[in-house]
Amino acid sequence: MLGKRFVLFEILGFKVQIDASWLFLALLVTWSLAKGLFPSWYEGLSPITYWWMAVAGMIGLVFSLIFHELSHSLVARRFGLPIGGITLFIFGGVAEMEEEPASPRVEFLMAVAGPIASGVFALAFYVMAIVGMARGLPAAVLGILDYLALINTLLAAFNLLPAFPLDGGRMLRAALWHFKGDLRAATRIASRSGETFGAILMAFGAVNVVTGNFVGGMWWFLIGLFLNGAARASYVQLLSKRAFEGEPVRRFMTPNPVTVDPTATLDSFVVNYLYQSHHGLYPVVDSGRLIGFIGTRQIKAVPREDWSIARVGEVLVRRTPENTIPADTDSVKAMATMRRNATSRLMVVDGERLVGIITLKDMLELFALKMELEGPT
Repeated sequence: MLGKRFVLFEILGFKVQIDASWLFLALLVTWSLAKGLFPSWYEGLSPITYWWMAVAGMIGLVFSLIFHELSHSLVARRFGLPIGGITLFIFGGVAEMEEEPASPRVEFLMAVAGPIASGVFALAFYVMAIVGMARGLPAAVLGILDYLALINTLLAAFNLLPAFPLDGGRMLRAALWHFKGDLRAATRIASRSGETFGAILMAFGAVNVVTGNFVGGMWWFLIGLFLNGAARASYVQLLSKRAFEGEPVRRFMTPNPVTVDPTATLDSFVVNYLYQSHHGLYPVVDSGRLIGFIGTRQIKAVPREDWSIARVGEVLVRRTPENTIPADTDSVKAMATMRRNATSRLMVVDGERLVGIITLKDMLELFALKMELEGPT
């Protein structure tokens, strides 16, 4: 779902990141506010005024989304659930929950916190707009307050739809989980609800495109497409967690991977390793101790004429908890580490010693085979 991310800041112990796709949304929203919404709400203002109103509205939207996701994160932390961070992306924001809630009650409280937070924000902006109007604030300021009140109201209302993985869908799953006592069955029903709502939004968007509202229709279609796919992926994610839960990493790793000596030149590495075995990552081992890894990205950073003198040990990526994992770690945690650090490979270690490599591709292929042979469990 998410691609390259940049850290904005940290708040209350949670890292707030922005996905590259958000930049497109920020530009589109700012342009739409400056050229469409604000001129239609408040006529006669200067173009410069509309643009700074749009920028202020965009900044307010960012903090509204962060406030919404922060509420989820705080409730999750209250119940001991780890949150990988808060990320803004093209379709809004997400608090990256690394584990499933322990009970329906925890699920419901986490889910409802978001719409409540957005509702509180909306009410606060409505009150400020009313007070500001009474005190004679400029129309530009009132326009920004009105917009933020509206957008937070819509954010709360949209998230209350019973469409997983929206907040309303999670509340639906919590209720089904409570009455059925079966998280898998509850997730299946809630996910199908999400797929259905996604299909409805896609159809609504298509109708808008046909009737002439191309931009609005495309956005509804894309949101529906995202919701449909996210709902389906959420159920598959739960099944994969069930398939791997309790299984140590060593069961799924590739043992005895090809390793490189840190004293090897880049020329030697390219000819004798890259061109021979075509792997995406090569662990670098010195006297039996793993010190890092090297791949094509590190090679490309060095000018071709320097390959004959540059050494692997000079350009490698050092071993860190983000690219290694102990062999006895639960495989579910390995998948969470890959997702959190946007990587598809981890080096598997036993102390200082390399014992294997685990890849997301291998895990997913095994999961697909398990589903084909055994069906959902």
